[in-house]
Amino acid sequence: MDADRTPHHPDLRTVTLQQVLEALVDPVRRSIVAHLAGASADVKCGEFELPVSKSTATHHFRILREAGLIRQYYAGTARMNELRGEEVEAAFPGLLAAVIEAEHADRERTGHQGPAGALPNSATVG
Repeated sequence: MDADRTPHHPDLRTVTLQQVLEALVDPVRRSIVAHLAGASADVKCGEFELPVSKSTATHHFRILREAGLIRQYYAGTARMNELRGEEVEAAFPGLLAAVIEAEHADRERTGHQGPAGALPNSATVG
């Protein structure tokens, strides 16, 4: 990791439930979290199919990072994203799994694929 370019990530002991819930209220941010939960590896920012501009996507990633939900780092020139699933689970037991499951169920129920396409059926946390 390039420490000079790695953004600040909060200690989850300082993050409130309110901050996490506010980050997860937006469907674009929920789709990012769900995508990361179902990914087999960390994901580049540019690999997300989001219906927003690059600057707006950057804003969404920042909100998720500041809420302690994701960790970002550089691999060469690519900004990578990983879900802080185990850390979030320890701080807020069951929350991410419930949100991801509800997001998946909502998409199946409504037929709406959401901002980043269909969620993988194997989306898990931690």
